[in-house]
Amino acid sequence: MQISRRTLLATAALGALPLGRSMFGPAFSPAHAAETLNLTISSSHPLTIPWVKPLKTKIVDESNPMLADMGGAYEINWTEAFGGSLYNFNDTLEAVAQGLSDMGWIGALWEPATLPFANIMYSTPFATSTAKQAIDVMNELTAEQPAMQKEWVDANIKFLGACGSGGYHLLTKEPIDSLDDIKGMKILGVPVTAPWVEGLGATLINTGLPAMYSQLQTGVGDGVIIIATGAWPLKLYEVAPYINKVDTGGITFGGFGVNMDTWNRLPADVQTVLAKLGQAYSDENARLIEVSNELAFKTMAAEGATIIEMSQEDRVAFANSMAPLGKIWVEANAAKGLPAADILRAFMDTVRAHGGTPLRDWDKEI
Repeated sequence: MQISRRTLLATAALGALPLGRSMFGPAFSPAHAAETLNLTISSSHPLTIPWVKPLKTKIVDESNPMLADMGGAYEINWTEAFGGSLYNFNDTLEAVAQGLSDMGWIGALWEPATLPFANIMYSTPFATSTAKQAIDVMNELTAEQPAMQKEWVDANIKFLGACGSGGYHLLTKEPIDSLDDIKGMKILGVPVTAPWVEGLGATLINTGLPAMYSQLQTGVGDGVIIIATGAWPLKLYEVAPYINKVDTGGITFGGFGVNMDTWNRLPADVQTVLAKLGQAYSDENARLIEVSNELAFKTMAAEGATIIEMSQEDRVAFANSMAPLGKIWVEANAAKGLPAADILRAFMDTVRAHGGTPLRDWDKEI
């Protein structure tokens, strides 16, 4: 008999719930004052990751002091399940949506069919400038666009704050003197970045972070397209020492969400606190990215990597080498009855309103 991933998650939930809690709902009633609420917060990634750490330092650590300041009617007893102790990276949406965890980090990048609007930035590279800008744009759009709210609600998630990173860069084993040198290269990366390098004549090799080092060592790849904060801890610069600072712009790929059934049962005070902390989560994620990006490049250079600033001319040429990704994204989602063209235009307008200067006007191509 085959067991589906959904069944496995539901079965795991029975053994993962804190004492005194039913899988059908938390053991609390908002009718009682000074009541303790048992809630689980989780992530498939460890606390060392900039979009996971704020779950602890902001959501967990600041929630009870804020509730105390509101009168102390409720206190949260947190069960923390970080680092993949409950589920794997490709189960982040299902785990929270199905109640294995009350809330946590959700990686939208693995859910392009369910959360297409949350993945819009993979189809609009070189639009934003910084992680802070990208995160602010996504939070504003999600708050203002009913269709963007609906995709989270349809997934049984209350979305409270976007997460993001800095732009992607190209690490290669041999130096690149011009964009023409990328032609014929095998570039390691995640599937969503394939259209970014294919226009330059490269081939993307679909892989995961843990395998990248050995694959560069053994010749599976000639380089890798990755964010600096991913390349640094994995020490990819040891086997691909030429770091070409492409900077595709800040990008968002999910965020902090709460199971909708849990959310609807929470007292109003707790909802208010979590909503405020959702924004704090996003702000802290952006701050950590800025700090870690700077440290990553300094450390990699100090340890022997060659940092190459890609010229603005080459960055524009890189962007223009790509297929009309925005148009392709709009057509694919419009075919499903989604207002993709309106969302793309709203996204690009919001980026510009936040001071962004897109290297390619994706909205002008639809």
